[in-house]
Order: sequence, then structure tokens, then C-alpha cells
Amino acid sequence: MIEAPAEQLDIIYQDQWLVAINKPSGLLVHRSMIDRHETRFAIQLLRDQIGQPVFPLHRLDKPTSGVLVFALSSEVAKRAGEQFQEGRISKIYHAIVRGYVPQSGVIDHPLKEKLDKIADRKARQDKPAQEAVTEYHRLAMVELPIAIDRYPCSRYSLMEAKPKTGRKHQIRRHLKHIAHPVIGDAKHGKGNHNRYFAENFAANRLLLHCSVMAMNHPVTDKPITFYAPMDSVFDQLLQRFGWTMPNPTV
Repeated sequence: MIEAPAEQLDIIYQDQWLVAINKPSGLLVHRSMIDRHETRFAIQLLRDQIGQPVFPLHRLDKPTSGVLVFALSSEVAKRAGEQFQEGRISKIYHAIVRGYVPQSGVIDHPLKEKLDKIADRKARQDKPAQEAVTEYHRLAMVELPIAIDRYPCSRYSLMEAKPKTGRKHQIRRHLKHIAHPVIGDAKHGKGNHNRYFAENFAANRLLLHCSVMAMNHPVTDKPITFYAPMDSVFDQLLQRFGWTMPNPTV
């Protein structure tokens, strides 16, 4: 019996200390009690692919795609972790959201930590809201002659978001806070818009992608930037709406 070929992740950078992938939407970074039915994890797949242990440096939500960086030793992971704790990492996300987002702005809205009943049952339940700041810029807009809500037409924006803090689900929660939820967000978004994109554009995913991450290399201390191209779902929407992506700069 011929075994099916192992799933291959898209490696966008690798040296003797670090490896970065373009994580697909729908892939968990590691095992979670929240998704106990899942059998695919980025850590396991990447470890099998490159033949050595890997240590994730940061989180990326299961439905979010894009840059995900791993260290190849616990010592390098510890060094890199200091940059994350001190807020010295820069990231750029791209999202398609409901409505016409303002040209640019800053969302300064503290967020209470969202705790899971199973995974976080031992965590402190009364933590105060934490500082959370996201800068954003609108890149493009489109109006579709379709009545999805109470309006005769439906409007959407392509936007760039730069989180200045690293709270759980920060961008998704911040965009909901300003009434421009990400399309495909089952938890914080609008179900009727999500369904329209899924049924008419074959967009069955959260339309949030981490395109760029910049940091200092934890060993050489030289600046390093990781770039992750968008997947075919994003690309076909850009083409359909006549949107062009500028080169992102951190």
C-alpha cells in the first residue's frame, strides 16, 4: 500500500536558528483542549517536514493565515521571546471588513482577556482589561449592488492593521468595536455577510492574514523581515473587486 504524501507547509524563511512558514487558515499552531477533534498542528507538521524540533515564537489564531515563526532550539526561542514581551516586534495584517473603514485611525480600546471554560479554567477570572492599541489604514473599497443587511447595497473595505500590543484576538475584537468586523469571523462578525462571501465567492475562511513580521534576529541581532503572500481565496477577491495591494512597509 502506497502511503499518501505528507502535508508540506510553505516555508518562507529558514536558517540554522529560525524557520518561518506561511500558515494556512484553519491550521492550529499546537494541540488545544478547545479543538480536541483536530489532528493537524503546525508544530507537528513542520517538525516532520524538516526533521527536527521546533518552538513557536508567537500565536496565530486557527482561522488566521500568514507569518508564523519558530525557533530551532529552546535557547533561541527564549532570546526571541524577550522581543515579544518588550513589544519590539512589528506586524502587518490585511483584512477584508464590512463597511467603509475611515481612511486611517488608531483603535485604543482596552480588552479583557477572553478565557476558555476548558483551557483556562485555572486562570485568574477577574483580570482587569489590558491596554490594546491597533493602527489601521484603508487601502481600497467596493460597493456591491446586493442587499444583505437593511441597505440596498453592501460595502466592504480592504485594510491594513498594525497591532501595537499583542492581545488575544485583538484585531478581530478591535474591528468589531468600530463596527467593521472581519468577513468570515464567526465569533465577532456578521453571519449574513459571512454566508454571502462563502456562497458567492467561495470564501469560506476568516479574511485576516498576517502579511509581514519584522524583528531583530535573536542570534545575529540583524533586522529581519518575513513576508507571507496571500492565498488563492484572498487573491481571487482582490481580482474580483479590482483591488491592488501596495507593498507593505513596517
